[in-house]
Amino acid sequence: MTVYPKPGLVARTLISQYANSPTLVQLINNMDEYINPDADFDAFFDFVWNVETARGFGLDIWGRIVDIGRMLTVPGDVSYLGFEEAISWKPFDEAPFFAGVQATQTFRLTDDAYRKLILVKALANISDCTSASLNRLLSNLFAGRGRCYVSDTGNMEFRYVFEFALEPYEIAILTQSGAIPKPAAVQASVLQVDLPTTFGFREALMQPFGSGAFFTSSGLIHAS
Repeated sequence: MTVYPKPGLVARTLISQYANSPTLVQLINNMDEYINPDADFDAFFDFVWNVETARGFGLDIWGRIVDIGRMLTVPGDVSYLGFEEAISWKPFDEAPFFAGVQATQTFRLTDDAYRKLILVKALANISDCTSASLNRLLSNLFAGRGRCYVSDTGNMEFRYVFEFALEPYEIAILTQSGAIPKPAAVQASVLQVDLPTTFGFREALMQPFGSGAFFTSSGLIHAS
């Protein structure tokens, strides 16, 4: 039985004196299929090299590159007694009073949450922390979610303002991860305003009397 070497690298690997050996040719053909690196290169690009598609250990490598870990402390999933219009509050007989200390839990970020944290840290590493660059950062990270921007409040302080509800892990990234970019010696805070449920002026797309709750200090969080 005649066995022909596969074109390309296999054909160039065989010297003429062994080209007519069906056993050697078949062995080399099989070896080319077994260790062909093309599929490995594609998988490496998708799961490690490209941060937008990286998974598992690939994101862990990116985390070490930008110096940010996967473990994060976030507010605990606890509901308290409060008004119906507010976010995550419950009526009587369904939740306890707030005791003054926020329950927390530390857990391992999922790939999608960790990817966002890595991108925040990477952008923080190269940001000049001007309002223009920080607004571009926000528009890229929260594209399609709603309005978000930075606001200079004076007295060496500024705010990240979000006119939509953030996910718990996003709040943790912004307030507890230490990755949020901010100018040196300037205090940063995160202001979260859910316009459809907050009392305010019509021009600001807020709600009138009887339709929205007052904004409380719980929506303003110090950022680490």
